[in-house]
Amino acid sequence: MTDQRTELESLGEFGLIDELTKDFTTVNPETLLGVGDDAAVIDIGNDHRQVVSTDLLIEGVHFDLTYMPLKHLGYKAVAVNVSDICAMNATPKQITVGLAVSNRFSLEALKELYAGIHAACADYNVDLVGGDTTSSQSGLFISVTAIGTVHKDALCLRSGAQEYDLLVVSGDLGGAYMGLQVLEREKEVFKTNPDIQPDLDGHDYILQRQLKPQARLDVIKYLKELNVKPSSMIDISDGLASEVLHLCKASQVGCHLYDEKIPIDAKTAMVAMDFNLDPSMCALNGGEDYELLFTIGQKDVELVQSNPNFTIIGHITNAADGIYFIDKAGSAITLRAQGWKHF
Repeated sequence: MTDQRTELESLGEFGLIDELTKDFTTVNPETLLGVGDDAAVIDIGNDHRQVVSTDLLIEGVHFDLTYMPLKHLGYKAVAVNVSDICAMNATPKQITVGLAVSNRFSLEALKELYAGIHAACADYNVDLVGGDTTSSQSGLFISVTAIGTVHKDALCLRSGAQEYDLLVVSGDLGGAYMGLQVLEREKEVFKTNPDIQPDLDGHDYILQRQLKPQARLDVIKYLKELNVKPSSMIDISDGLASEVLHLCKASQVGCHLYDEKIPIDAKTAMVAMDFNLDPSMCALNGGEDYELLFTIGQKDVELVQSNPNFTIIGHITNAADGIYFIDKAGSAITLRAQGWKHF
């Protein structure tokens, strides 16, 4: 210990991880990749790899039980971890669940939470194989570890993007963030007057994107059917801008990301404008969409374009060319991440 004090917010999540793990080296030959990607990679023989990822969900930080049903929370806790496995182009197989809970929760409440975990396990065809439970002095803490497998030749990392590759995203973006804005607005109304019923009509899509996100396991199936292996891949948890920057940093490349190409659902755009927000900025910085962002070689363009689940939103450049957001007027703006900050 020293007298020096470094504030965590000056580092951010990934700066903190770098500081805490920089002195660690792997000593087991089976450990092929440790800290730094969506999941760790372990050699399990027979030309297959095991991928392992862990995420924490903390009450008051990642979720608010004022509007998050416990069953939805259990489902989401599994889905966000399965999403990390998908980002390695792998198939999820097992999960473990760690739970810290205060005495304000009853058995019936925790059964509701686990009903959501059970539903997600059924949807993603994964097994709950263990975990831990303990008490908490303040609120609810959920830790899920997901384990998956992938053939060594199909494994995708963040670090494989090459110059001239195309940048592709699944689904549409910004919906989860706008769902959160609606929920927070109605929470404030409720706090002012508990007799007023929440106005959630017409917002089913964006509310589901926030409360019950879906890991894109289907994307792994589509890519396999198309015989397309992405050169790099990551899931979108902290916002499109943040994930583009992570891919570029890991692959040591630059990128041009085009505003006009970003897929945004009409309902998302409409609600964003109601909040006086730019829909593109919501997609870039909102987070929690859990779509997959990946790069492909030029030879696979027509195959990817044939699938309506995919949108080409940019291309990879030389690292010296920088990382730019190209707005609708054609102006190049240095891409910065302004989304979720963990500290």
